Amino acid sequence: MKSPFYFIVKPKNDRRYDSTKNIGGIDFITSTSKEDHTSSNRYAIVVETPTNYKGPITAGDTLLVHHNVFKYYNDMKGKERSGKSFFKDDLFFIDNEQFFMYKKNKKWEAHSKYCMIKPVEKKDNNYLKTHETEEPLVGIVKYPNKYLISKGINKGDKVSFQPNSEYEFNVDGEKLYRMFDSNITLIM
Repeated sequence: MKSPFYFIVKPKNDRRYDSTKNIGGIDFITSTSKEDHTSSNRYAIVVETPTNYKGPITAGDTLLVHHNVFKYYNDMKGKERSGKSFFKDDLFFIDNEQFFMYKKNKKWEAHSKYCMIKPVEKKDNNYLKTHETEEPLVGIVKYPNKYLISKGINKGDKVSFQPNSEYEFNVDGEKLYRMFDSNITLIM
């Protein structure tokens, strides 16, 4: 079974929500809300690629997806429903704009116009005290896309980015911001 335009995926570990955390061998529930976007599963396993797809992604690869892909919602009558990506059973349709990275051979790669930036710890400033723990609008390129690389922006470069462009993800235990390549404003 293949789709002409969509990737067919299933949630990693067959779970739509990632709302438990194992601490000392005990699973603790971190959220009971289906509306909490931070608890939705953001990892999808590719079952099939689109019919005429010629890119690097193959069945079995992992995709980092938008938080709404696997979520439930309540319709106007309060009945629980699956979102627009739902196909059947535990299968979902994903278009090219609903995932940001893919993992192939245990290595993450940025997809399309997306890149991932690691926030930088705030430096001590003797003149200005704030409650922030990260430098505002500054980060380290963790996963550049092909366009950024073609412009000389590589993994490890310190960059500045536009305000309100940070979309937080936890990738393999590391806090990263997903951004569009057009959000990068300069190399520092």
